[in-house]
Amino acid sequence: MAKTVEEINQKIREGNVVVVTAAEMKDIVEELGPEKAAKEVDVVTTGTFGAMCSSGAFFNFGHADPPIKMQRVWMNDVEAYTGIAAVDAYLGVTQLSESVEEYGGSHVIEELVKGREVELKATAYGTDCYPRKEIVTEVSLEDVNQAVMVNPRNAYQRYNAATNSSNKLLRTYMGTLLPNFGNVTFAGTGEISPLNNDPEYRTIGIGTRIFLCGAKGYVIGEGTQHAPPYGTLMVKGNLKEMKPEYMKAAYFPGYGATLFVGIGIPIPILDAEMAKFTAVRNSEIETKILDFGVARRDRPVVRKVTYEELISGRVEINGEEVRVSPLSSFYMAEKIMKELKRQIERGEFLLTAPVDRIPTKEVFKPMRQREVKVVKSVMVEAYTISPETAIEEAARIMMDKSINHIPVVEEGRLVGIITSWDIAKAVARNRKGAVKSIMTRNVIYTHPDEPVEVAARKMEQNNISALPVVDSRKRVLGIVTSEDLSKLIAR
Repeated sequence: MAKTVEEINQKIREGNVVVVTAAEMKDIVEELGPEKAAKEVDVVTTGTFGAMCSSGAFFNFGHADPPIKMQRVWMNDVEAYTGIAAVDAYLGVTQLSESVEEYGGSHVIEELVKGREVELKATAYGTDCYPRKEIVTEVSLEDVNQAVMVNPRNAYQRYNAATNSSNKLLRTYMGTLLPNFGNVTFAGTGEISPLNNDPEYRTIGIGTRIFLCGAKGYVIGEGTQHAPPYGTLMVKGNLKEMKPEYMKAAYFPGYGATLFVGIGIPIPILDAEMAKFTAVRNSEIETKILDFGVARRDRPVVRKVTYEELISGRVEINGEEVRVSPLSSFYMAEKIMKELKRQIERGEFLLTAPVDRIPTKEVFKPMRQREVKVVKSVMVEAYTISPETAIEEAARIMMDKSINHIPVVEEGRLVGIITSWDIAKAVARNRKGAVKSIMTRNVIYTHPDEPVEVAARKMEQNNISALPVVDSRKRVLGIVTSEDLSKLIAR
């Protein structure tokens, strides 16, 4: 036996569709078996509600008079990205305020959804067609033309849990982690989470209609970092139709702002296989506890664990019971499932079949990093003199050594620098005496382990062609010149 999405939609229109939540479906399949459950049930609703940092919204503010091409824009002093068009911007939920602590893009979005006005400030360079260079005003959701939530990575299928082996407290995107394996935190809603109920992505794909923060939204593709069974979704929805009860701005101390996003996805029970998928239990969903006390990309796995163990509130690590706390709200996830169930039963929410499948096999690759060259790999020997060295002697050293820069040291520490240009000016002005009268005292310098890109930027910003290389006590170790950096680039 098999059903189609259109046949299920017809049942929704006629008012005789059978909808159950993912929590209810487990017992139904256990009692009836997948075949009979597939005949009895048409739709299973799922839900998740958790911190989803990879979220944000596009805005079109409309044109001012005179018009402006926004180069930089802030909403309640939180900067949005404007490299799109004249009056379009994207506000990410993790972007922080430039003036208010513990406030970010998520708070701006929440305030707008609550019906409040926010300050809009923009600056521009001015063009013939967009002459205005600055504007400050206030806007609400009613004032903007479009406000579209577009979240690059939401609804993780499952998520690695976190703990901390170090002897210091850590503030992370997984919350506060106590020292010496003092606690474990985890995210995701396990057996009621959308992607765990359709692990093969048969019914969840591009074009799937979803419940997004109280509004109808859509899956627009796999999310970033999509790597099943750690799958993710990219989703969109109309911010103007969303409800504040299904989103919540938050601030994680020591980490930053985020937004708790509520997502519900209806799973059409097309056949026995889909019924079996939606019978998944927390005891079957496995993830890993990672050690955030080790500061590297591939954090050590402390142990594998099931969501059943995590949800119990206690897990065992090294023979000790450790307290576990969730970063997702099971209360809100269940509320979303039930609300979506009501909307489908009332005929207010129809299902959509995906227009294209989401990949079931993807590998999440780490960043490709090139070797970082540091200053000590390109620096050369530095010839130094004292402040009392005669100008004529300094000129002779430059000629003999074919160099253009000499650091000046006193009691072993850098106090100045002279260049061939300084010598040339002194000779032209017939100046005599010691180099302390012509040296530059406010010396821009670098350190041996500083990346060469940083050193090059210092030269460019300060319009100089060499940097003394010093240690923590300002003792001269060498010198790096623009010529040295040019040779490195050529290689």
